[in-house]
Amino acid sequence: MVKFQVNDPSLESQWRAIILFGKNTATYKFAFAKALLEMVEKEKTTVSLSELAEPFSRHVVDHLKQNDKQGNSTSSTFLDKCRSFINHEIEKDELLIQTEKLGFKHVVDAFQVVNRDTIPNPFYQKNYKNGKKEIVITDSLLKLKESFHFQNFGQETEARWKLVETAWNLDINPNLLEVQYDTDKDIFFVENNIMRRIDITSVRDSLNGYQKGKCFYSFQDISVNSLSPTICDVDHFLPHINKQLHFPANINGVWNLVLADSSVNREKSARVPEIKYLQRLYNRNEFFIESKHPLSETIVNQTGSTAEKRRQFLEYHYNLSLQASIHTRKLIIELQSTF
Repeated sequence: MVKFQVNDPSLESQWRAIILFGKNTATYKFAFAKALLEMVEKEKTTVSLSELAEPFSRHVVDHLKQNDKQGNSTSSTFLDKCRSFINHEIEKDELLIQTEKLGFKHVVDAFQVVNRDTIPNPFYQKNYKNGKKEIVITDSLLKLKESFHFQNFGQETEARWKLVETAWNLDINPNLLEVQYDTDKDIFFVENNIMRRIDITSVRDSLNGYQKGKCFYSFQDISVNSLSPTICDVDHFLPHINKQLHFPANINGVWNLVLADSSVNREKSARVPEIKYLQRLYNRNEFFIESKHPLSETIVNQTGSTAEKRRQFLEYHYNLSLQASIHTRKLIIELQSTF
């Protein structure tokens, strides 16, 4: 998280630090994040736990239906209540009562803690005084709602949730784990031990947070919303056309995929980016590795077990690509970057 926020103390960066680098002992963090986003959309400034119970439990139930393991603990009374609801053993009213009672025990206090410390600009304050059980939304979260990036936060949270739960539910040795890229559908997928394909999540939604919602090259704001006329492109940093040159390295690997503004990507064509962008790619890949599961294991397996090996890997393949392309490409528009 420290590296991620160097030169970037923005509210957007703090929110993404929570989602990408906050501790993951259970997936409650993601359900709580999505519930918070819903409350802010409704312009709520004070939210009781009973109000949060419906969206919070709804998101947990939706994910439990797809992946039963939603935490590291061997047992969870709250998750058992959610399972009972799924199995039609309790009604919705009872689920909401149990959610208010059991679901928020740790997540309210832990959500805003990254690297053992609370983020500089908390998005809410806890108010459990005089019999109340509520949170008070701060100006920080209200300001975040006005940000261009707010539109992407729900999808980024969902993508991170799917990556975490996939890692927990797969019976695969981390040293053998490889998240693969479907170029036709723009999704990440894995194959389990019986060679069954498991689709995980959108490539755009997964990559966007680690690029801070910016075009990898120009650092302009980008959208991952499929309905947006300015939806970004998934780009191969080193051109895909030379894939045979890089074999056995996988040019379709996560390590070589970035998001770019569509107009910038069209300008790039099959030319190799300038050498200065190689450090940015290295930094972006290290963000993945710091955040754990399962893209981190994939990048380590594809590029090297140490930071120095990964740097050498990128330099070697950059030089290979440059020899084949000869020309590098410069941008017309380039804003100041923060990584």
